[in-house]
Amino acid sequence: MKTVQISLNSIDKVKSFVNDITKFDYDFDLVSGRYVIDAKSIMGIFSLDLSKAIDLNIHAEDSLDEVMEALKPYLI
Repeated sequence: MKTVQISLNSIDKVKSFVNDITKFDYDFDLVSGRYVIDAKSIMGIFSLDLSKAIDLNIHAEDSLDEVMEALKPYLI
């Protein structure tokens, strides 16, 4: 598992983020405070405080190069 910090501070960013990560078969969790939600759920993402940085847990065993490339626009 790898954890990175991301920023999703606009509706368009949230929509493109979900579209980008649904292409992968891995599980992604967003962690904000004590809340953990499925990062592929648009409704779940909008339940978080998007004004702050959010931790993204990537549950993948193999190479993350392709995933990290897709996440570049959101990384802090």
